[in-house]
Amino acid sequence: MQVPVLITWALVLLSSLGQGSPTGCVDGLCLMTRAGLTAFQVETELGPLLCNASSVFGPDDPRWLGATLRYDEFLPPQFVVIAQVGCESDVSTVIQYANRNSIPFYTINRGHGWPISQGTFRGLGIDLRLLQDVTVNHTRQTATVQGGTETQDLIDALWKEGLVTTTSICACIGHVGPAIGGGHGRYQGQYGMMSDNFVKLNVVLANGSSIVVSNDSHPDLFWSMKGAGHNFGVVTSLEIKVYPPPTQTWYFRNYFYTEDKLENLFQELNNLIGNGTQPLELDFHFGHYEWNPRFNRSDAVIWWSFNFLGSEREAEKYLAPFDNLGPINVVGGAVPYPAMPDATRNGRISLPCTKGLSKMMSTTGLQIFNVTVCRRAYELFNTYLKAYPALKPSILLFEANNPAAARAIDPRSSAFPHRDDNSRVLAMIAYLPTLRLEEPASQLASGILDAMLDGQPDRVPATYVNYAFGHESLESVYGYEAWRLQKLRAVKTEYDPDNKFSYYVPIVPVAEDSA
Repeated sequence: MQVPVLITWALVLLSSLGQGSPTGCVDGLCLMTRAGLTAFQVETELGPLLCNASSVFGPDDPRWLGATLRYDEFLPPQFVVIAQVGCESDVSTVIQYANRNSIPFYTINRGHGWPISQGTFRGLGIDLRLLQDVTVNHTRQTATVQGGTETQDLIDALWKEGLVTTTSICACIGHVGPAIGGGHGRYQGQYGMMSDNFVKLNVVLANGSSIVVSNDSHPDLFWSMKGAGHNFGVVTSLEIKVYPPPTQTWYFRNYFYTEDKLENLFQELNNLIGNGTQPLELDFHFGHYEWNPRFNRSDAVIWWSFNFLGSEREAEKYLAPFDNLGPINVVGGAVPYPAMPDATRNGRISLPCTKGLSKMMSTTGLQIFNVTVCRRAYELFNTYLKAYPALKPSILLFEANNPAAARAIDPRSSAFPHRDDNSRVLAMIAYLPTLRLEEPASQLASGILDAMLDGQPDRVPATYVNYAFGHESLESVYGYEAWRLQKLRAVKTEYDPDNKFSYYVPIVPVAEDSA
């Protein structure tokens, strides 16, 4: 990838802000005839139509910052007014109001989405974070999860009922957003991806109608929601499969290494992954390059966490090679599942949950860790962080889920196309927005991606949609098999012909695509 690509995309998107208004005028109330519509007017008109738990507010409200602050502040969606819904039925009411007034709308859960396509949005935000109920049906062995439920809240609610399911490693993000993008997470080796556990979804479509989506009701849309769901509707709640936990505790071990251990570390990781045959109990492991003056003031260090579904004694035979590498710091312990995010530096108070920074991203799926390329990426990362100290909040993340249960599922059964990846890499190059470091941050993110792609020349780029930045091809995100995008475009044409859900790695309807 050439460095200017990210910057060019950004400029195009900036120039198009405000041009994404929905088509169609109802009752003559269009944005062009209500150009002066203010947040107060929307509050006055829309507020009385909503339940008592819901509210509408603008930038002067003290809740504004909490509702609009983003994990990535580079080209964020531009909100003019927020409708914070406290009742599921209000999502339909808000969308119908927005359509009557030709106001673009965009859903907010926890504000962790980052594709630069969001930068084209300007309009009304539908904030779901008050929709947090989790209701367990022990007879069906399912749970109904409302659309604004945070990952940690879901984990805690299920644990109290003696149950678990596949959930994200990061405590502070919503459950639904990652899930409708496929949804990697802990317990994936046991139960498959988050979307593999969908039973049914309650969805509000672009026209404001509410439908139930399942294998038996709107099956093509159900297929699409399992990997490309951001394109089709607002999920107000969903029913998912839940399970008794196979053990009461997880064992974690976190390591810090200096860079001279890099080659041996990644070789041992490749031995452990075994091209997708890692032990089932080793459910998840991940790590990153980071700048951490506690351990090294002159160079970036490597951190790695192993998440084992079992005891320390059972984990020891797999982790002994990593002890033998000579880490500079080791922390480990046995904890119940709800404590795993905090134990592995992904709790609510952690760097992955820190909002307000701008970030340049790049990502691809991997089969193995090419050791030479991992060194090349480290040298790039280290060099740029030394040259631009304001980039030191950045990390280069590597993840490896146990793929067993996800691969046991027919890959044609969902829109998620990347079940053959053993791991992923994600460059998150971060800086304060006021410093305007887009160019060096973009150069570093692009350089890391180039290195990773060079390291697997026999594979095409594979982009996990929840990690996509927006410059990737649709084929890399939604699959290279021609039938996949054909089906997604057909479903888009049926359920969102006016392309109102067009801000998150968008698939466009057939008619618009061919125009």
